[in-house]
Amino acid sequence: LGVCHSVSVTEIICVTEEEEENSSKQRDDGSWRKIKEREGKDCRQAFTGKKTTKKTPRHMFYVERGRNHRWRCVEITFRCPDRAMCQHWVSGIRDQLAAISSRPKQLLVYINPYGGKRQGKRIYEQKVAPLFAQAGISTHVIVTEYANHARDHLRTEAELKRFDGVVCVGGDGMFSEIIHGLIWRTQMDGGVDPNSPEETLLPCSLRIGIIPAGSTDCICFATVGTNDPVTSALHIIVGDSQPMDVCSVHHNNAFLRYSVSLLGYGFYGDVLTDSERKRWMGPARYDFSGLKMFLTHHYYEGTVSYLPAKGIMGTPRDGLTLTVNKCPLSTVCVSESEDEWRTIRGKFLAINAASMSCACPRSPKGLSPSAHLADGTTDLILVRKCSRFNFLRHLIRHTSKDDQFDLGFVEVHRVCRFRFMPRHCQSDSDLELDLQENSKRQIFSQICRDHPACGCTPIYSSWNCDGEILNHTAIDVRVHCQLIKLFARGIEEMAVFEEITNPCAI
Repeated sequence: LGVCHSVSVTEIICVTEEEEENSSKQRDDGSWRKIKEREGKDCRQAFTGKKTTKKTPRHMFYVERGRNHRWRCVEITFRCPDRAMCQHWVSGIRDQLAAISSRPKQLLVYINPYGGKRQGKRIYEQKVAPLFAQAGISTHVIVTEYANHARDHLRTEAELKRFDGVVCVGGDGMFSEIIHGLIWRTQMDGGVDPNSPEETLLPCSLRIGIIPAGSTDCICFATVGTNDPVTSALHIIVGDSQPMDVCSVHHNNAFLRYSVSLLGYGFYGDVLTDSERKRWMGPARYDFSGLKMFLTHHYYEGTVSYLPAKGIMGTPRDGLTLTVNKCPLSTVCVSESEDEWRTIRGKFLAINAASMSCACPRSPKGLSPSAHLADGTTDLILVRKCSRFNFLRHLIRHTSKDDQFDLGFVEVHRVCRFRFMPRHCQSDSDLELDLQENSKRQIFSQICRDHPACGCTPIYSSWNCDGEILNHTAIDVRVHCQLIKLFARGIEEMAVFEEITNPCAI
């Protein structure tokens, strides 16, 4: 019995043809047979027709799904004695591919040559560029030379109308540069003031692709399911599109940063601040600083005000994740009446806002497993002061299947806006004046920062904004629904891996 293998037209990369002399060693029995594996390609089987002295094999490259959400490009070769019939097949497939408007034709690519293990340029040239060329995508490549090079270029020089998308080759820091440049440029072109927290930002028209090549690739992992450069490149080629929320962070009506994954005060802010002083340790600095901050066990007093999300699907504890088949894309929090704001005061070990699951290889579930990518909300997680043992229970649950919010000292709220004010000061400027007026307090604060084992608890922490330290503690955060789009489709469910029954298939 023959094996029927169908391929969705939307997941065909390209078709090619080449002349080939017939060899006397070839078998022509009309059956499927193995063909020689080409370098760098996964070749499948070829259909051979009647024996001829010269054939024109047609090669079709398409997406095949593997384990752990990985994609790969595989090849199937077909030969036919009827040249006109073969040409008809090739032309038909090419016409259908050309009619897919979502596929990019020209891309602006930024490569960070210094991120991670400094492999960005090699990864792009060896694994990604050949696939783009095969799919007929033209690229304009810029290798960044300094921090925020990509951001500044997008803000001022880039001719965005020439391109169908922007691709970053690097880690989460490189992706942050891209969104800061692209969102800012979009607001400037549209006459929107990004410094006003009350402004509704304009969505970006260009999609963003992420080729993972950094020390942390959480954005890619949480939106694709794997940190594999080939998989990400194939998502770009087939023209996938995944809307994504973005949080704007302001202080006293002044713009600070955009965030797409984690805003963390307390534990995660302290870990980042401490690790920045140990960059010489490489990626191991995060483990070292994490252990150090866990042992010091600092807590912070303050006030959290939030605007609960309305008109949404699901809750932070419903166990539902944003997938290709379940996508609650709705705009929430249309009105922002002061009567709707809720306030919580207390002592906190951590205050986290997760706009996505924040999943990564070390924490497959992430900080908020059910966080949605594109419904205009963020999950506000408050971890109140508790014992070290209880806090460790909470941290361990990030790597297990247990409900990490099912603890008495942890609460989570799905919100569309929130504010934080630390205790003892009404603004960060008041904090600076207080330290200047009390030199003894300033001296002892420095001693405590340098020697946390002394037992004194610092009054203020720092905000970790997608891996960057914010200079202010009192902030106003607003979620902007579907502000950007990625070349992704969310984490696919198992149903997608079943045999395709789409009538539009080869």
